Amino acid sequence: AFSCDHYAPATSARIAALHEKMRSFAEGRGITLFRVGEGIGHQRMIEDGRVRPGMIVAGADSHCVTYGALNAFAIGIGASDLAAAMATGKIWLKVPQTLEIILRGKLTPPAQAKDVILELLRRLRADGADYLALEFSGDGVASLSVEERIVIANMATEAGAKAALFTVDATARDFLRRIGISDCAPVEPDAHARYADRLTIELAEITPRLALPHHVDAVVPVGEAAGRPVDMVFIGTCTGGRASDIRSALAAIREAGGIAPGVELVITPASRSELELLIADGSLAELTAFGAVLTTPGCGACCGTSGAIPRDGATVISTGNRNFKGRMGAPKAEIFLASPAACGAAAATGRITEPKAMVS
Repeated sequence: AFSCDHYAPATSARIAALHEKMRSFAEGRGITLFRVGEGIGHQRMIEDGRVRPGMIVAGADSHCVTYGALNAFAIGIGASDLAAAMATGKIWLKVPQTLEIILRGKLTPPAQAKDVILELLRRLRADGADYLALEFSGDGVASLSVEERIVIANMATEAGAKAALFTVDATARDFLRRIGISDCAPVEPDAHARYADRLTIELAEITPRLALPHHVDAVVPVGEAAGRPVDMVFIGTCTGGRASDIRSALAAIREAGGIAPGVELVITPASRSELELLIADGSLAELTAFGAVLTTPGCGACCGTSGAIPRDGATVISTGNRNFKGRMGAPKAEIFLASPAACGAAAATGRITEPKAMVS
C-alpha cells in the first residue's frame, strides 16, 4: 500500500506531481493507495484490516512498528530495501533478541498510554533497545485498549527497537472482529522463551510525563515544566490523532471554558474515519467553536511537511512521537511531547499544566 499522508494536501506542484506518479503506479499494479485526506497510512492500514496478527510487515517508515499492537512483526526499512522486497518478494533480516516489558496493574487517570511509553523511553534511553524486539506482557496489558497499545508500539522505535509486539487477547480479538478480521494466526512466546532482559512497569505508578526539547528520552513529570507558556498545541499524529485522544483534550478545554488567549490549537485527525466520529458526536463543532484549527487528516504538522508550522522561538506541546530540532519544520521552535490530556490542559491554560488540574 502507498499513502499520500506526509504532504496532505500537496504543498507544491512538485509534490502534486509525486502524488500523481504514486496514483498511476499503484493503479497500474493493483496496489492500494490511500489518497490525500484519507489519513495516516499506519492508521488506514489498521482500519482496513490489512494488518493481521502473525504477519511480517515491512514499510519505508520507522513507525511501521505500530502494527505490533495487533501482533504483527512490523519493521521500518530504507527505500532501497523496500524496492528490493517489492521486486523479489524477499527480505534479509537478522533475528533480533527480545526485551520483555512486563506491564502490571492499571493506569490511574489522568495518566494515559503516552505517559507509559514516555516513561519507558526515560528508562531505556534513545538507544536502549537497539535492534531488539520489545514484547509487552503482564496483567496490565489487558487493561489497555488496542488504541492505547498502538501508541506504545508506535514509539518503541524511539528507543531503537526493531519491532514491538503485543499478544492477542480478548480485547484485541474484539477489535479485530470490529474491523472484519475473524480468522488469524497470532504468534505467542513459547513456554521456554529466552529474553535478553526484562523490565517491569507498574502502571498504577505512572503519572503524566513530558519529553523536553529536543530529545524523546529527556522525560520528566509534567510538574517539572509546569507554568511554561505555550504558543501552539498540536493534537494529532499516530500517537494522538484518534477520536478518543481528541475528546480527551477537549474535556480540559471544555472545563476551562475555551482555549487560552494567544494559543493556537491545531487538530489533525489520524484518519477520515476518526474525523467522522468527531463530527457525529459534536466534538468537532465544539472544538472549532472554541477556536481550534482543523487540518486535513494525515501526518500534518508532526513532520513539518504540511499543516501548521510553528514560528521561530515558539513553544509547542504536541501529542506527536518526535521532538527533534526542526521536526515540525521550525528548527528554532521548542517542542514538548505529552499526552492528549496534558496537551488539552495546556491549550486551556496557555501554559504547561498538570492535566489532573483540568481532567478528573
